[in-house]
Amino acid sequence: MGGSAVDDYCVIPSYTFAPRTLVLVGCTGNGKSATGNTILQRKVFHSKTQSSGVTQTCELHSAVLKDGQILNVIDTPGLFDCSVRTEITGKEIAKCINMAKDGIHAVLVVLSVKTRFSEGEEQVINSLKILFGNKLTDYMIIVFTGGDDLDYDEKTLEDYLGQNCPKPLQKLLHQCEDRRVVFDNRTRDQNKKDEQLQELLSLVNLVVVKNGGKPFKDELFVEWKVIP
Repeated sequence: MGGSAVDDYCVIPSYTFAPRTLVLVGCTGNGKSATGNTILQRKVFHSKTQSSGVTQTCELHSAVLKDGQILNVIDTPGLFDCSVRTEITGKEIAKCINMAKDGIHAVLVVLSVKTRFSEGEEQVINSLKILFGNKLTDYMIIVFTGGDDLDYDEKTLEDYLGQNCPKPLQKLLHQCEDRRVVFDNRTRDQNKKDEQLQELLSLVNLVVVKNGGKPFKDELFVEWKVIP
């Protein structure tokens, strides 16, 4: 993990350095907003610990990295959050699609190592496939939050996944071709922050190259994008 997605001796396509649009999805409480802040390297998304979801409307924020790479990150409402009505969530997802003017380059499914993969998370993935089609898995990257808990227990992500990993999660990882990364959103170690961000961006580049530089846009995506 963390290695270059493209061979050092290959001619790197021009789209490798084009702006990226990343969408954060997942259940309430898994740390989507905190992950977005870590990616953008500043606090722009509202994130705090509470029983109900903090994010109830889609938000987009951008950043220019040190190498000039432009990142657009869209945070989404907590799917299956009981405090958000279904029709509101549907409208916000449509709003999210409209925000992604040039398409979606990677979908970051945020899970937490603090909890086992639940039926709710499985429903989120299934709902996303229904909304966007099975092709969506070609753009998915799994982000596991709670890296500080793993460090505290002196465990790795491999240890966590090896402990009776639920079959639905195994299936998801297989569909994503094992594209996964662990984030510690609480760390104050800048080197660690840089390392985990680079690991994620390496996977994003892998997704972009795998899809020929074409962002995610299927028929339903185009149809929803024109919703006023």
